[in-house]
Amino acid sequence: MPTQDFIIDLFCRVDDQMLDVRKHPQAELYPSEVITLALLFALKGCGNRPFYRWLSNNWLHLFPSLPHRTRLFRLFNTHCKWIDRFLAKPSMIGLIDSYGIELIHPRREGRSEKQIGKKGLSNKRWIVGGKLCMLLNHLGLVVDWDVDTANVYDGSNFQHLVDAVADEMVVLADPHFEKVGWNPTNLKVCAKGTWNDRMLVETVLSMLTVVCHFKKVGHRVWDYFKSRVGYTMALFNILVQWHGLQPADDGFVHLSIAEFSL
Repeated sequence: MPTQDFIIDLFCRVDDQMLDVRKHPQAELYPSEVITLALLFALKGCGNRPFYRWLSNNWLHLFPSLPHRTRLFRLFNTHCKWIDRFLAKPSMIGLIDSYGIELIHPRREGRSEKQIGKKGLSNKRWIVGGKLCMLLNHLGLVVDWDVDTANVYDGSNFQHLVDAVADEMVVLADPHFEKVGWNPTNLKVCAKGTWNDRMLVETVLSMLTVVCHFKKVGHRVWDYFKSRVGYTMALFNILVQWHGLQPADDGFVHLSIAEFSL
């Protein structure tokens, strides 16, 4: 699909979800335009300046009212409240897992008083950054999410994601979600090598890493980092359902967003 056709189609899909959101009289962009640009930023997977150069040099005719770069990214942050509209519904069985996102190299830890990330383990290596926790339904769509610093323990800081779906979903998790004194009836902790259905989480994380370059980002303010994570979750749900979720003969739904890579 040509990039221009993709951007137009993406805007239409976003606008369909925001028909009741009105444009402020003094705003230059409609809310659906801001969300579309934020999703493109999440998909592009680069820094603020390279993204703005790519956007203004190639697609200004699609967004003639494009504001200054700093103003645009402030709009991304203020409009992130609409992200929940693009999240999926819970299902009977779900999955939860965490994902480390590097903000700075570990050797640079502590050099700045404004450092927002913390040091923690991710895939058996040290990073300084944040930790994303995703709750997926049985199809691999993002139902809910949260983000914290990389040094937090999954079972202590992301309990609310499991508790919020206590009456709707049985959640499969790894042993990192075990915690003394917290035994929700809808949480099933799976030992290593069991419940291969949990590998669906690894598929989702792999797509985010390869297509959205999500393993390392360069944000220096926590609110902007959190909004970037949220837009990436919304983007994944939109792209993976682009052509509809078509099951194979064995009933397995193959997920892919590779064709949308920018």
